[in-house]
Amino acid sequence: MNVLKQMIDIKLFATLQPFAPPNASCYPVQAGSSIETLIEMLNLPRDQIRLIFLNGMTCSLDTILQNGDRVGIFPPVGGG
Repeated sequence: MNVLKQMIDIKLFATLQPFAPPNASCYPVQAGSSIETLIEMLNLPRDQIRLIFLNGMTCSLDTILQNGDRVGIFPPVGGG
């Protein structure tokens, strides 16, 4: 069975940046994959994810990825 692949652009910020794959700007995912599936594929620590943007807009974990999507994932921001 041939599984359709889509290419997305992933940007991980701050403390999540070390989890970025070498091919983050052209990362293959299976058609029908969700943001949650992507997080699992990248082995991102769930407690370190605060905001997720898809094509510049906030989205939920069950959002389905499309070919050419740009995904930005941000950790909680601390300061003081």
